[in-house]
Amino acid sequence: MNTFLKKLITTGIDVIQNIDPAQFIPTPPPPPRRPLALNEKNESEEEKQFRRVFQQLAGDDMEISPTELKDILNKVICKRTDLKTDGFSIESCKSMVAVMDSDSTGRLGFHEFKYLWNNIKRWQEVYKHNDADRSGVISSEELPGVFKEAGFPLNDQLCKMILRRYCDERGDMNFDNFIGCVVRLDAMCRAFKTLDTDNNGTIQLDIKEWLQLTMYS
Repeated sequence: MNTFLKKLITTGIDVIQNIDPAQFIPTPPPPPRRPLALNEKNESEEEKQFRRVFQQLAGDDMEISPTELKDILNKVICKRTDLKTDGFSIESCKSMVAVMDSDSTGRLGFHEFKYLWNNIKRWQEVYKHNDADRSGVISSEELPGVFKEAGFPLNDQLCKMILRRYCDERGDMNFDNFIGCVVRLDAMCRAFKTLDTDNNGTIQLDIKEWLQLTMYS
């Protein structure tokens, strides 16, 4: 192992060593895809309405690509004056599709998209609740509270790492960066809990498993 990799791993361990994984509350995993006929037979009226909207958004292939997701989110968010955003980028949407793509097709089916959509709505309310000064962005001071309410109580070091990665030069996090961050954080926590089979707060990965977990996200 070269010096750079050793330093990287050591730094990561130092940052997370005093975190209790049990305090993190990720969302349940997206449901597996089911046959279309079975889906429609057992759907509530609300789900049927959502499916009709999904069919209009997804088109003939009945799947949402990263480009389609970007267009959908940006059309919705441009109508909001209470949320500051630069617009969802294609890279951000590729990442969101990857972490919600339970069957690795590179696209979101109905239930995967519905799951993501409901999470975004819930996290939007968390974002607004923690935007105490109604600036439309989350400041560095508001950052710990917003992640704690979302189910991820980060320590100071992790907050600073996220600030450097997702905030602007003033230390503010806008809405699209917040959603991109929390979707990934949620997925990584779900993956950890799935791999932590004995629930002792640690996991072991070989290089192939590590790359599969980190590169497609």
